[in-house]
Amino acid sequence: MSIQKQYLKTKPVCKVTFTIPKDMAGSAGEVFLVGEFNNWDANSHPMIHRKDGDFNLTISLEKGREYQFRYLLDGHVWENDDRADKYVRSPYGDFDNSVVVV
Repeated sequence: MSIQKQYLKTKPVCKVTFTIPKDMAGSAGEVFLVGEFNNWDANSHPMIHRKDGDFNLTISLEKGREYQFRYLLDGHVWENDDRADKYVRSPYGDFDNSVVVV
């Protein structure tokens, strides 16, 4: 997994690209990026399934903030990003959420 950040000089946003490699996605047919930036809506940010088998998605996030997120594979398997900036305990279960800092 990876997170790439591109800070824009003309706007107070950062373009963040989230990627799940083929070996982590396994046989998943769909992957969604779910987090604070979309009010944890499990359907609003589908990731793009590339020809090489990876899934990725680029979104714009406001600079100077931290966002909790997770990946949802095939509607029932939750995964964290192993390259997240940090992790925080979820208030809704016995697991951590990934965090991206922009």
